[in-house]
Amino acid sequence: MEKFTTLTGIAAPLPAANIDTDKIIPARFLKTIKRTGLGVHLFDALRYLPDGRENPDFVLNKEPYRQARILIAYENFGCGSSREHAPWALLDFGIRAVIAPSFGDIFYNNCLKNGLLPVRLPKPRCEQLITDAQLGANARLTVDLERQVVISANGEAIPFEIDPFHKHMLLNGLDDIGLTLQHADKIARYEQMKQAEKPWLPPLHT
Repeated sequence: MEKFTTLTGIAAPLPAANIDTDKIIPARFLKTIKRTGLGVHLFDALRYLPDGRENPDFVLNKEPYRQARILIAYENFGCGSSREHAPWALLDFGIRAVIAPSFGDIFYNNCLKNGLLPVRLPKPRCEQLITDAQLGANARLTVDLERQVVISANGEAIPFEIDPFHKHMLLNGLDDIGLTLQHADKIARYEQMKQAEKPWLPPLHT
């Protein structure tokens, strides 16, 4: 998993609440188990017209937001079903951080496990950041995970909270498997010990 330390980039304003995971990535695109290739279908119903052409009014179809690395929305972002494809689609598009007043619980945890940083800020802060982001390319934000601040276009540092364990995982680029592999030597020693004690048992690890 890619480390998340400090991210500076264009922020796309999405001033809407209760954006569910089916809006983020519709169910018909969940057939794949690959984490790549889903970005083209991110917000599919909003980005494309019924005839397949891009919707010129949707923010991610406009410059400079096609290159957005940060998304700002309102409360309850990522509510709905538990599909892990939602953070996969955001990441594949290029989004590494989402800022909102609140998130769906399962979506929030899926983001953390996949290297996407969900940042909770009070709604008035999100409203101001959305207003700033609507200025376009001049409104670049910085998300500094080490310091736990979002730095606005005018240089203001806005603090946010994150669980220390999840912060450690993101800073070090660790998913659940990576965390376990940090103890690979201890696991191997344990397996050798158990094999020596009970050689008739099949190896614990192959």
